[in-house]
Amino acid sequence: MKQYLDLVRYILENGERREDRTGTGTISMFGLQSKYDLREGFPLLTTKKVKFDGVLRELLWFLRGSTNINDDLAQYTPIWNAWADENGELGPIYGYQWRKWPKFEYDLGSDSYKKGHIDQIQNVIDQIKTNPDSRRLIVNAWNVSDIDKMALPPCHMMFQFYVSQTGRLDLQLYQRSADMALGVPFNIASYALLLMMVANECNLTPGIFTHTFGDAHIYLDHLEGLEKQLARTPGSLPRVEIAKKPLFDLQYEDFQLHDYVHQGFIKFPVSV
Repeated sequence: MKQYLDLVRYILENGERREDRTGTGTISMFGLQSKYDLREGFPLLTTKKVKFDGVLRELLWFLRGSTNINDDLAQYTPIWNAWADENGELGPIYGYQWRKWPKFEYDLGSDSYKKGHIDQIQNVIDQIKTNPDSRRLIVNAWNVSDIDKMALPPCHMMFQFYVSQTGRLDLQLYQRSADMALGVPFNIASYALLLMMVANECNLTPGIFTHTFGDAHIYLDHLEGLEKQLARTPGSLPRVEIAKKPLFDLQYEDFQLHDYVHQGFIKFPVSV
């Protein structure tokens, strides 16, 4: 995970001080990118502990189309608690947009529009299988009409798949806003895992995850923890095994993390 550490170091050395929505203050840069080749191992940070079980449970929660922290999988993703309302609801966030993007169709008989939904995840899997050369293998969470209904607008907002002629599946994510210390290690692992899951479903080899950033920032109260992490030497990457099942049939027990040797946990405060 040298790529991640190099990016953090680059922002610290070249970024600018900026105010932010939370009032914490950041060091920020715009328009950066990192790449992770999953054939070299699973990109889970070794210079601190990243809770793989939390990454996995949140991703499964998204893929179910869930938007409430009281759903059974959500109890393992407390990072969303700060944004939920008194009923645990977060509004039409990632899971809703991925699986239930609103669609309105005119019905001639009633002279009115009926609301339906688009399952973007299923659609992109179908396209990968039937039209792998397509340049439209895209899933989008940035639904402009729903932004004001979301507890937190999507940070990791759009991703695109690419099927190589050699049978490799790549994925590029565009993340508009990136908390480098706390969120990004989680995001890297989550989208690497999603890439593996889709490749598993489509009988392809998981390849390169490209992580593209809009505003990549370091909160000022994360500086001490990151300096500690940058002083550590990265270790060998772990590996992940996934049961050979259809993507939407996969359960938590179908994933195995092997050989994850990490250094001590570093606690970073959450800016809300």
